[in-house]
Amino acid sequence: MSNYHVKNLEEYFQVYRKSVRDPETFWGEIAEENFLWRKPWDTVLEYNFEKPEITWYKGAKLNITENCIDRHLYARGEKTAIIFEPNDPKEKAEHISYNQLHDRVCRFANVLKENGIKKGDRVCIYLPMIPELAISLLACARIGAIHSVVFAGFSAKAISTRINDCDCKMVITSDGSFRGSKTIDLKGIVDDALESCDGIETVLVVKRIHSEITMVEGRDRWLQPLLDEASNMCQPEIMDAEDPLFILYTSGSTGQPKGMVHSTAGYMVYTAYTFKNVFQYREDDVYWCTADIGWITGHSYIVYGPLANGATTVLFEGVPAYPDWGRFWEVVEKHKVNQFYTAPTAIRALAKERLDFSEKHDLSSLKILGTVGEPINEEAWHWYNDTIGKKKCPIVDTWWQTETGGIMISPIPFSTPTIPTFATLPLPGIQPTLMDEVGEELSGNMVSGRLCIKFPWPSMARTIWGNHKRFKETYFSAYKDMYFTGDGALRNSTGYYRITGRVDDVIIVSGHNLGTAPIEDSINEHPAVSESAIVGFPHDVKGSALYGYVILKETGETRNHDNLRKEINQIITEHIGPIAKLDKIQFTSGLPKTRSGKIMRRILRKIAEKDASNLGDTSTLLNPEVVQEIMDNAL
Repeated sequence: MSNYHVKNLEEYFQVYRKSVRDPETFWGEIAEENFLWRKPWDTVLEYNFEKPEITWYKGAKLNITENCIDRHLYARGEKTAIIFEPNDPKEKAEHISYNQLHDRVCRFANVLKENGIKKGDRVCIYLPMIPELAISLLACARIGAIHSVVFAGFSAKAISTRINDCDCKMVITSDGSFRGSKTIDLKGIVDDALESCDGIETVLVVKRIHSEITMVEGRDRWLQPLLDEASNMCQPEIMDAEDPLFILYTSGSTGQPKGMVHSTAGYMVYTAYTFKNVFQYREDDVYWCTADIGWITGHSYIVYGPLANGATTVLFEGVPAYPDWGRFWEVVEKHKVNQFYTAPTAIRALAKERLDFSEKHDLSSLKILGTVGEPINEEAWHWYNDTIGKKKCPIVDTWWQTETGGIMISPIPFSTPTIPTFATLPLPGIQPTLMDEVGEELSGNMVSGRLCIKFPWPSMARTIWGNHKRFKETYFSAYKDMYFTGDGALRNSTGYYRITGRVDDVIIVSGHNLGTAPIEDSINEHPAVSESAIVGFPHDVKGSALYGYVILKETGETRNHDNLRKEINQIITEHIGPIAKLDKIQFTSGLPKTRSGKIMRRILRKIAEKDASNLGDTSTLLNPEVVQEIMDNAL
C-alpha cells in the first residue's frame, strides 16, 4: 500500500495532503490494511482537546503481540527477530528467531500469570539491555498487564517513586548488569527501593552476572527455573484499542516525574508506520537503535515498531567506549547493520576520538543514519555524515518526545533533501504550527515560535497516570485546542522545522526574549570552551539576568579566569549583541545531565537563584556528583 511506504518526495506531499485533508480515512486505511484485528473499530477518531480526551479506533479489539510476533510466524518464523549483542565482545551474540521469540514470550507470560499478574496490573521492569528486557515487555502485553520500565541506571529512590506512583505488584530485575568494565548491583538497588514500597508481592530475578545476592523468602524468585517449567503456549489477552499498554515516566519541570500513559492500538499503528518510513526498512535489513529500552526510543524503535514490521532489531548491552571507541563500528561491521540510530551526545563523544576507530571497520552496509534525543549541532552532523556515512547515507534528524510516542518531524531518506540541524518536515498526519507568546499562530516562513500540534495523532499519550489534571495543564492549557510540546522551533524559507530547545530556555532580559541556544553556540566558539549552559536568575533592574556555566577544554586552564570571562562576553556581544552578555560566569568541570544527554537546566536555574533547597531527585542523573561541585562554587 503506497500510503504505508512513502518512497519519494512527490509521493510524500501527496500522502501528506491526504493525511491532513481526511485524517480518519488515512489512518483507517493504514490500520485496516497492515495489522491484525480481532474486531474492527466503530469510529477511527474521537477527540476533545479541552478535556483532553483522545480515542483512536474506538471499539476495536486486538493484542499487540499478535501483530509483533504471531502473524510473522508463517512467513518469517525462522527469520531473526532480535540480535542480542552482549557487553563483552568475546561473548557470543545471540540470534533469536520469531519462532523462538514466540516461545519465550509465551513462557514468560505464563510465569507472570502463575505469579498472580492479570490484565490491568502494573509490572515494574528494571533490567539491563538483555533479551529478557524486550521479552518481559512483550510478555506483559501478551496478558494485558501494563509495563512500567525504569532505566537500569536509576537510583533506588527513583524506582520506589515510580513503583508507588502506579501501584506496581511485581518487579522484574536481575542479579546485576555489565556496563563496560564495571558491574552494577541491580538487585541490591531494588532491595533498597522496596523498603519503601508496600505493594510489591513478587520479584522475579534474571541471572546475568552470577553475583552473590540476597533473595527474600516468599517474595524473590529466580526466573529461569520458572520459565523452564512454563508452557510455551499462551493465548493472547484480547485488548480494547484504548487499554493502556505501558506507563513510562519522564522528568517533570517540578522534579516530580510524570507517568505518561500510552494506549494499545494507536501506539502500535503509529510506531510501525513511522519505523517503516523514517528508516525505509526492507525485508532483509538489519536495524540497530543504540538507545536503552528504559527510554521511549527503545520502546518504540527497538521493540514495538521494528517487530510490528517483522524486522531484525539489534539489542546492544554495551557502551560506545568499551572495550574501545570502535565498538559501535565493530558491531555495525559484524552484523552488517543497514540502519543506525543513535544520540547526538554519543556522536559528539565518538567524534573526539581517533579516526582509526571507525576507519578500520567496514561500514559499507550502512544505508541510513539517524539521530534522536536532542537537536544535533552542525559540527557533529558533518562528522557523522562524512566519517560514518561516507556522504552516501541520509541522516534522519528525528524530533519527537516520550509524550508523542513516535517520531513527529523527520526527513524521509532518499526523499527529503536534508539540511544540517533541521528536522525538516512533519510526517504524514502530523500538523505542526508555531505560536507566539500571546497565543497567535505565526503564518508563513522564516518565523520562530513555540511548537504546537493542531490535530491528534494515533500514538499520543492519553494521560498522566493518576493525574489527568496535570496532563491537561502541562500540554493543553497554553494554547486553545492544541498540544503544546514545550519546545521552540523555527521554520525556514522552505517550510523546514528546526528545533531550538525548550521554551523554558527562553529568558526575558530587559524585555528582550533571549534563547539560550544561540548564546551557548557563541560561547562554545571560544577556543578554550568545551561546553556551556545558560540560565536566568532574578535581577532588580533587568527582571532577569544571565548566568553561564562553562566547561573548559583543559581542566588545568592556567589563563586568568577574569580575562576568559571578558573574552566570552566579547564573543556574545559580537554574535548576538551586548544585551545577551552574561552577568555571572561560573567555570565547572561538568553539567548535570540526564542519561539521554539533556542538560537539567532546572537544577542550574535553582542554584543560580540561590534556591538549592529543592533540587528534586538528582540520583537519576548521569553525573549526580557534579551538582554538589556546582553548588559549592556558585557565584
